[in-house]
Amino acid sequence: MQVDYRKLWIRLIEKGIKNKTDLIPLAGISTNILAKLNKGEFVSMESLQKICIALECDIGDICILNKNN
Repeated sequence: MQVDYRKLWIRLIEKGIKNKTDLIPLAGISTNILAKLNKGEFVSMESLQKICIALECDIGDICILNKNN
């Protein structure tokens, strides 16, 4: 199973955030977490919660579990 974060990248664009690295200070996440997001790897619920709070959204608005991979 792999996580698809395309909805997160779309959400950033909708919020006017053009650079993914701007998410680091905005959400208080590390560069390692951003790297994992870029690779479609699992990250902690705590990290996802920080992102959701920063972007004012729900977890389903930023990721999807892809069961076929």
